[in-house]
Amino acid sequence: MATTAVLYFMCGKMGAGKSTLARAIAEDNSAVLLSEDGFLRDLYPKDVVDLATYVSCAGRVRQALRGHISTLLRRGMSVVLDFPANTVSQRVWFRELIDQSGAAHELHLLLVPDDVCKRQLKERALAKPGDPLQDEATFDLLSGYFVAPTPEESFMILRHERS
Repeated sequence: MATTAVLYFMCGKMGAGKSTLARAIAEDNSAVLLSEDGFLRDLYPKDVVDLATYVSCAGRVRQALRGHISTLLRRGMSVVLDFPANTVSQRVWFRELIDQSGAAHELHLLLVPDDVCKRQLKERALAKPGDPLQDEATFDLLSGYFVAPTPEESFMILRHERS
């Protein structure tokens, strides 16, 4: 009996715990874990210094990985994407991967209060000093773009709420 691959992906504000959850899901499901932050650090170690550069570099990473991810999914390998699905336009990419591969999917929506996210960002900054765009000002800026998924987007959503 063939197993259908699953594409797991995350939606939640900075500091909500998306990467931690992504690692746990990958471990629990023996899935391939791909991290946008990891690719950006490896490919553009000194380039991502502002939001415009992040958007440009992240777009290139997504474009380069699209075919590879679809192939993994079509061949039955589940994939966890630690890439943000925080806006409607970002989620279009995930929808395309699902449609191209025929994979099942789970969108994990992390609902965490802003003060908790900001506290976790401060802790992350202490653990990884010099990591760009990991500050409260960036959090506030990006939170203005955050749009939770809607039923019209037709995703299988699993909610994770913390207080």
